[in-house]
Amino acid sequence: MTNPIQAAVPANAANAIEAADVKLAAQACPSPWPTFWIASISVLLVSIDTTVLYAAFGSLRQAFPADSPAGLSWVLNAYTVIYAAMLIPAGGLADLHGRKRMFLIGTAVFLIASAACGAAGSVASLVAARVLQAIGAAMLTPASLSLILDAFPKEKRAVAVSLWGAVGGLAAAIGPSVGSLIVDMMGWSWAFYINLPFGAISLAAGVYVLKESRGTAGAADKRSLDLMGMLLLVLSVGGIALAITQLESRTWARRDVLAVGAASIVGLLAFIAWARVAARPLVDLALFRNRTYSAVNLATLSFAIAFAMMFFAFFSYMMEIWHYSLPLAGIAVTPGPLMVVPTAIVTGRIAGRIGHRKPLVIGSLIYALSGLWLALVPGVEPQYLTHWLPALILSGIGVGMVLPSLAGAAAAGLPPDQYAVGSAVNQAVRQIGSVLGVALTVMFLGHEGLVRADFVTLYGMHVGLALLTGVLCLGVNTRPKAS
Repeated sequence: MTNPIQAAVPANAANAIEAADVKLAAQACPSPWPTFWIASISVLLVSIDTTVLYAAFGSLRQAFPADSPAGLSWVLNAYTVIYAAMLIPAGGLADLHGRKRMFLIGTAVFLIASAACGAAGSVASLVAARVLQAIGAAMLTPASLSLILDAFPKEKRAVAVSLWGAVGGLAAAIGPSVGSLIVDMMGWSWAFYINLPFGAISLAAGVYVLKESRGTAGAADKRSLDLMGMLLLVLSVGGIALAITQLESRTWARRDVLAVGAASIVGLLAFIAWARVAARPLVDLALFRNRTYSAVNLATLSFAIAFAMMFFAFFSYMMEIWHYSLPLAGIAVTPGPLMVVPTAIVTGRIAGRIGHRKPLVIGSLIYALSGLWLALVPGVEPQYLTHWLPALILSGIGVGMVLPSLAGAAAAGLPPDQYAVGSAVNQAVRQIGSVLGVALTVMFLGHEGLVRADFVTLYGMHVGLALLTGVLCLGVNTRPKAS
């Protein structure tokens, strides 16, 4: 008969060995969350800066009274155009030369430019600093997401990417409200100076914590920089963004806008033709043979248009129809964005188990419902709790389900050596959609003497675009494969 104590010894030894293996594995694979938070701080600042100056524009007009509103508008437009144009080339550079390196350089450039913006003594110097700021923002944004993708194991990426997208969406949404408070208390320069302490934390921590990655082993070393593709893409995407921002400009003739738009489309077609024959193109067109990737980018375009239209219509309605002050309107809008992060966390966990399709479709329907509510319910008399707050809650839930999930679904099937450029394509599409949404909002609501009826068409488009997003997302398939 076997002694029970002797029989137990091998089992205990096996358990001890297994525990030691687990401990060693944990030591070898440190938590990816420090990487996430370092990358997200910089993206938070970039996302706030895309919208914060809408709150500071009045202060800029007071600070530079000799300059025309059209000239001051380039403080906004220069950033928008350059940021959209540089995202994809910056993603390609990150994949080729290192994501950590590009993230740190981009963050440093962004901080230097932020300081220059705050210290600008003329509109010309402020616009120049904003161009530099946009270049830094474009360098760090795709690099930040690719660092997160590389740090997290595949089964946890859905949650991480959803939260990354939620951070950016929340920051862009609260930009005007945060900006209005900062500008009201400390002046317009602090809309830029506020970036410095937080960005410095991200930069300093990133030097020591982030790990360098260049995609699959050796792939980056064999690739050369596609200068022709980069040039064509910068000109085409930048030209499209420029044409959209000048649709309602009083200083540009309509034929000039059409000429820039047409030249940009020709440039985009030339880029596609070049990418078909180039040995190592900046963007591998094979990415778009993936049905999910193509569907997600189309859905990103439609949803970004709707998001920008809804967001800026919020402020127009509250200030022009309900006669709220800008700080009060910013506070009143806040409950919607606050719903984004918790919703994104839950949605990311669900998407990690069942894929992104259902959250995207359901979120699009919820978002469409928020637009329908806004089109039909609020009147000319302020009734915030019963007429506006329900729509804010619905929109926050919808954005939290859709916006981060679009980023997650776009990244889900990317090959490791194209993390940055593949995600940059999606971010550039989103930026173009945002520019178009703002232009459409200005077209419908940019005149004096707004009345309640002016908002009906805009919210009708909001509903249509949200439903179109849901239809496009039916082509998304990121369901994890059974092991």
